[in-house]
Amino acid sequence: MPATPELEGLLRDASLRVTRPRVAVLAAVHEQPHADTHSLIARVREELGEVSQQAVYDVLQALTEAGLVRRIQPLGSVARYESRVADNHHHVVCRSCGVIADVDCAVGHAPCLDASDHHGFVIDEAEVIYWGLCPACSPSDPRKGHLV
Repeated sequence: MPATPELEGLLRDASLRVTRPRVAVLAAVHEQPHADTHSLIARVREELGEVSQQAVYDVLQALTEAGLVRRIQPLGSVARYESRVADNHHHVVCRSCGVIADVDCAVGHAPCLDASDHHGFVIDEAEVIYWGLCPACSPSDPRKGHLV
């Protein structure tokens, strides 16, 4: 988790004004990868006291546009935010509880996968979501090697 001076530097480097809400939201995204907006609002309110939902939404939009956070929204899920933005990684999502984890690039260099037909597009990114059951939701306990 970056310290406050580092977060302020990230904001300045992105040509964004350094404000308490921006620093608090950016810190919350770093602390809680793949958090939804309501979780981030709760964390920011713990830090700053009263802050409006709209203020947090506005900050998340600004941070996303500046490339400091990434917004993901797996099918059937609310928007989630993460601070890992410098690469073309993917995600694995639990079909039962919805937990999300990062997965490094599937193969090769960005965009990681070659499209079978690019339709004339110049592809610079691929988004892959793996679906399954996390260890806590899986019907088998991998530590024991049999069904629970």
